[in-house]
Parts: sequence; structure tokens; C-alpha cells
Amino acid sequence: MQAPHDAILVPANTPRAIGVFVAEDHLITLWGLKRLIDAAGSRMALVGSASSHAELMADDAVCGADVILLDLNLGGHDMGASLGQLRQRCRGRILVLTGADDIALHRDVVVQGARGVVHKSEPAETILRAIEKVDAGEIWVHRALLGEVMGMLTDGPPAASRRPADPEAERIASLTPREHEIVCTMVRNSGAKQFAVASDLGMSEHTLRNHLTTIYSKLGVRGRLELHLYASARGLGHVEASRRAA
Repeated sequence: MQAPHDAILVPANTPRAIGVFVAEDHLITLWGLKRLIDAAGSRMALVGSASSHAELMADDAVCGADVILLDLNLGGHDMGASLGQLRQRCRGRILVLTGADDIALHRDVVVQGARGVVHKSEPAETILRAIEKVDAGEIWVHRALLGEVMGMLTDGPPAASRRPADPEAERIASLTPREHEIVCTMVRNSGAKQFAVASDLGMSEHTLRNHLTTIYSKLGVRGRLELHLYASARGLGHVEASRRAA
């Protein structure tokens, strides 16, 4: 039967466009980023833009964005100090865009809640990939930065007194198959509420909390963010999937 002429048929498997809000104070760069998002076609949609801290915090469009591409120095305002305020106002994940090469600065913004850091010198396709990965719940940072972040978050002993691989291998080997599965599921659903993760695992939220307490203790991490960073750095998010495929 033919659909009425005013009906719009949308395929069930049509991918969702990622809503991106761009906050950048250099107008030429802002123009280029807008064009870049538009050029991504159905993958992304530009939902708004701002060129100052005041504009960003006053624009309601930012509240509905999936990813906020944020210049760290926005019109002379240090956005690193405003990440907490922005996260409280917006549900979207924050991807910091910066021209700075200061690893400590990058590390600090991730610890404060940014889901990734991408350098302004990166190719256009890399910036688009970073947006997609952050939207999917992953953390986008350079490998060297990931090591720096992990070193600070886990508050481990100085590098000179650390044995290279064996201690970490022993920690990972101490996980049971069920704990491996939980780590994998936590990484895959990093942006989900804990009760939703528990439902995905077929257990109560209380049981999941008990498992996580044991996992945190075994791996020497504190909380979901540290677990995600630890698992991402060591490929633990793919362990369970590879076991099931075997």
C-alpha cells in the first residue's frame, strides 16, 4: 500500500545525527568548524555556537547538544575553571579543543570532567572522529596523555620504583570472568546510569556496587572514571568481547 503523500518514511536503521555545539572565540576558526560539522552530512548536526563565555552560558541550545566542542580559552575566559558549571547545566559530553601543548593542562581538564582533548592542529577527519568517539562514551586523548592521566588518578608510586608490567598483569589476572564482563560492560556504557548498567548485566544495582567495590580494589582505581581510563589504556574493554567470540 502506498503511503499518503504527506507521510515521511524514515528507515528504522537510520543513524542518529550527533548534535554538536561549537564554542570558539576566533571567528575564522568558528566558521571553519561550522563548515566541518555541516560537511559531515547525516553523521552530525550543528545545534548552536558561541564565541564567549557569556554567550555559551546564555544559549539554551547548548543544553540539548550531544557534544560540546569547547575552546579552552574562550574570549579570554579560562573554560577549565568553568567545566563544572557547564557540566551541571548541560547533559552533553565536553570535547576540549585547544592549541596548547601543555600535557598537565590537558590532564587537568579530563580530570575535571571533559571527555577528551583534541589539538587544533589535528586534521579535520581526526576532529570528526574525536566527536564521534566522545559521543559514544569513549575518552579521546593522546596515548601519552592517557598515561599521564592514569598515573595521576591512580596515585601510584614513582615511576622509578615501579616494576614495568608484572604488577599490572597480576592485578588484571586477579579479575574473575564475571568481573571482566562487568569491566567490559562499564566501558561500553560509560555514559549510562549505574542502574542501567546493572540491568544490562542482569543483576541488581546493589549487586553491581558490590562487584565494583571489589574490582576497584583489585585494580587500584577509585570510581568509574578511573576504571574507564584504566580499562581503555589496557584494552580491558575488549577482553570479554574477544572471549565470547572465541
